[in-house]
Amino acid sequence: MTARNVFCCAIALTAIAATVPLRAWELPPDRDQQRQEARTERESDLYDQGTDAIDEQDWRTAARAFERAADMKGTHADAALYWLAYARNKMGMRSEALSTLVQLKTNYAKSRWMNDAQKLELEIRQSAGQKVDPEHVDDEDLKLLALNGLMQSDSDRALPILEGLLQSNNAPKLKDRALFILSQSSSPKAYEMLSRIAKNGADPGLQRRAIRYIGLMGSERNSKLLADIYSSTSAADIKKSVLQAYMLSGNRAQLLAAARSEPNPELRSDAVTQLGLTGAREELAQLYTTESSLDVRKKILQAMFLGGNAEKLFDIARNEPNQELKLTAIRNIGLLGGDRAGEFLVSLYGSDTRTDVREAIVNSLFIEGDAKALVGLARHEQNRELKESIITKLGLMHSKEAVDYLMEYLK
Repeated sequence: MTARNVFCCAIALTAIAATVPLRAWELPPDRDQQRQEARTERESDLYDQGTDAIDEQDWRTAARAFERAADMKGTHADAALYWLAYARNKMGMRSEALSTLVQLKTNYAKSRWMNDAQKLELEIRQSAGQKVDPEHVDDEDLKLLALNGLMQSDSDRALPILEGLLQSNNAPKLKDRALFILSQSSSPKAYEMLSRIAKNGADPGLQRRAIRYIGLMGSERNSKLLADIYSSTSAADIKKSVLQAYMLSGNRAQLLAAARSEPNPELRSDAVTQLGLTGAREELAQLYTTESSLDVRKKILQAMFLGGNAEKLFDIARNEPNQELKLTAIRNIGLLGGDRAGEFLVSLYGSDTRTDVREAIVNSLFIEGDAKALVGLARHEQNRELKESIITKLGLMHSKEAVDYLMEYLK
């Protein structure tokens, strides 16, 4: 082929190629897109560095990372500005933090970080000694933050506003938070208001919440106040709230008194449950011997489980003459579990031949997940009904002991 022919062929091929569209992987790279992807990745890296530094309370490193991320004006810019203000406030740079929040409000007015930014701004201003009038704050969360700050500096001004919130038709959640502010105050007037609400049955929901906070506060004075409320009301739900408040304050003496003397079996049962939550092992053991109601004695057994009193449950399961209580104790041993529970239940299985007792023991071992003990019982059990029950439960247990025994049994 001559040079002229080669030249002509090259021209022809170029012309043909010009009419055929390039495939996607043959297109030249979009440099703008590559630059944008790299920029987005860099912004994400900076934001992650900042959040890691926040977790480590390294405020200076966090501020540097968030400032650079915010300057890139990408998808994390609004969040970066919020955390930049947060870090600067932690560093004591209040004016810089407030300026950053102004920048966030100006540039990203619809950001999901605006609520957090408003709260942070309020906290910064209050920590700087600026007084924020709660009556001029529309947002409920911010109003409560402002009220909390005002309670610390001028409780006489804050209390009427709190009282107005509590007497209005505001949501229960808002009233609950207002009660919390009252309970945290050392002001005698605040305590007087909280006590008045706890005694007043006009709003039972608010009364119950006030009683709960009084329980959380503890102290002998509050214990006496709760006792007065309990004795002066006939409302069962309010009495239950007082019993729960006793539990929150760890007041076993008052719970024991209620469990012994309360004529209402339902309230006695509730007092027993609250005793169990406080871990009152000795008190519950005493009550069990003196209580006459079968239902309340069952509650005591349940409370022993809640308090982890395995030894007393073992004793009752072994010696209780009442069959129903004995079975209840066995069930609670299974729920409680522990190193000695399986050993005890196997021992009881061998000493008590009644079918319903043995069935309860099998159920408890199953609940405890003790496949080894169940296999041991299955090997020696002659009662067909009980043996089937044990094998059925082993079939539901995913353990090597159970599988090995079932394969052995099938052979």
